[in-house]
Amino acid sequence: MKKGLSASMVSILLIFLFAFGAEAKLMVVTTTADFASIAREIGGDRIEVSSLVKGAQDPHFIDAKPSFIRLLNQADLLIEGGAELEIGWLPPLLENARNGKIQSGGPGRMVASTGVGLLQIPTRPVDRSQGDVHLLGNPHYMLDPENGKIVGVEIADALCRLDASSCHRYRENQRVFHQRLNQKIAQWTKQMAPYRGAKIITYHDSWPYFAERFGLNVVGHIEPKPGIPPSTAHLKNLIGIVQQEKARVILMEPFYNDQAPKFVAAQTGAKLVVLPPSVAPEMGIHDYVQLFDRLVAALTAALR
Repeated sequence: MKKGLSASMVSILLIFLFAFGAEAKLMVVTTTADFASIAREIGGDRIEVSSLVKGAQDPHFIDAKPSFIRLLNQADLLIEGGAELEIGWLPPLLENARNGKIQSGGPGRMVASTGVGLLQIPTRPVDRSQGDVHLLGNPHYMLDPENGKIVGVEIADALCRLDASSCHRYRENQRVFHQRLNQKIAQWTKQMAPYRGAKIITYHDSWPYFAERFGLNVVGHIEPKPGIPPSTAHLKNLIGIVQQEKARVILMEPFYNDQAPKFVAAQTGAKLVVLPPSVAPEMGIHDYVQLFDRLVAALTAALR
């Protein structure tokens, strides 16, 4: 007579079957929190997402951490901004991660700028005397929510490529996200409509996509050239521009020194507004839609 399996053996067998029968989640690493937010919307419970850069950090300059190498080593999909946004810190991390899937040309590498129409692509030779000019165009394209829709499609495509059995779920999530963003873009456009043509100053040249989408006119920057700190002479000239153009707002990110913007604001009466250029859970902005809710609310209040 055959003996039955013991209770402990049955438990071990069930654990074994569950562990190997359950579908493993895709490990997704993004450079910025914007991409992480959209990836979560589209991937749902089929993915685990980690972002290397926080919204209140400058994405151009990030200190490489050993934890980043570990995340990249385990990633099935890497979503980067491209357009040289991460050129100063991502390449050495990728080299040390030793993960062929996410190397250039690998099945798990996605460059989000690929499908976006970039602004400010240089038409003349560029050298270091012009500051940190990006040869491929301005990389801050996620500040136009229409580009968020383009990136959403690219993320769905990438997830389908890696996990074809769940592709229908990714496509449906992308459709819902697209529809939600369309409704919100109409709302934001209506809120910003009374201020079309309003003139503003920005610290860094991060906001051309936002300005073009919502009809703002950027007439100067605190930085004389991208990445170059302002001189006294430049600030004196900028004060004249603010007064002449009647610029009403000075817009800056939280990771820049506010001494120069405060000085210009004090001399001109323009209002200094500090806003993150990306999803920033540490500042109470938890997803891509919430980012534009915050940006539009703050700017309409300042321009009112």
